[in-house]
Amino acid sequence: MKDQYGEISVRIDGHVALLEIDRPPNNFVSVELMRDLADALEDIDAETFLRATVLAAAGKAFCAGADLASPTGVGGSGMSGINPLYEQAVRLFSAKKPIVAAVQGAAVGAGLGLALVADFRVVSPEARFTANFVKLGFHPGFGITHTLPRVIGMQRAQLMCLTGRRIKGEEALAWGLADEMVPLDELRPAALALAGELAEAAPLAVVSTRATLRAGLAAAVKAQTDHELVEQTWLRATADFAEGVRSVNERRTGVFTGT
Repeated sequence: MKDQYGEISVRIDGHVALLEIDRPPNNFVSVELMRDLADALEDIDAETFLRATVLAAAGKAFCAGADLASPTGVGGSGMSGINPLYEQAVRLFSAKKPIVAAVQGAAVGAGLGLALVADFRVVSPEARFTANFVKLGFHPGFGITHTLPRVIGMQRAQLMCLTGRRIKGEEALAWGLADEMVPLDELRPAALALAGELAEAAPLAVVSTRATLRAGLAAAVKAQTDHELVEQTWLRATADFAEGVRSVNERRTGVFTGT
């Protein structure tokens, strides 16, 4: 396979592929970035000597989500950039081999959605998981309304999605949103160690068992993102969404009117 997919680099460590997103400073998702990541995962699936993937990101943030506010971001042309993003999300959930995410700093919005693509999340104490859509006057996307309850249960998922509360590394570990927490300088080695543990098992059995455990997940994400897009489309036309974007840009609490 290639050693570079757009802004994603690839390093092979034994039977493990380390994919690193390098899109400074926030590692915002884009259609192109998600397409490159899906292409890389498909190529990993095709390589018989590769058995697991570590998904990591350069810099302080794991992924600060989709840039909905900037004219050059995913949301800059209205909703036309959102559905192609979700098409790539479905491809990510279709990957056949296990994925370990190494999460430092912010995993916000679509960045949280990206972390939830992984089977396991290794985090540092600095990790921050946030489904902050309601603070933008928006509806969650990237399949989060399906994948987050699947991992932490409906009650805690409601708390995150309806308040936009940030969940720190230690709390994420207690909730099951994270599987391991290690100091920041040990994050990559710990993620690679977990992926290596997965790679030590019989690869055909791992893929088979994972497929059973995740049966229907990609299809469920497709159905959920279709619904999320409908809700996002009408909310984007509201005064509250415009205020949400302004408030985020101005780093203040939004003043919403329900219109």
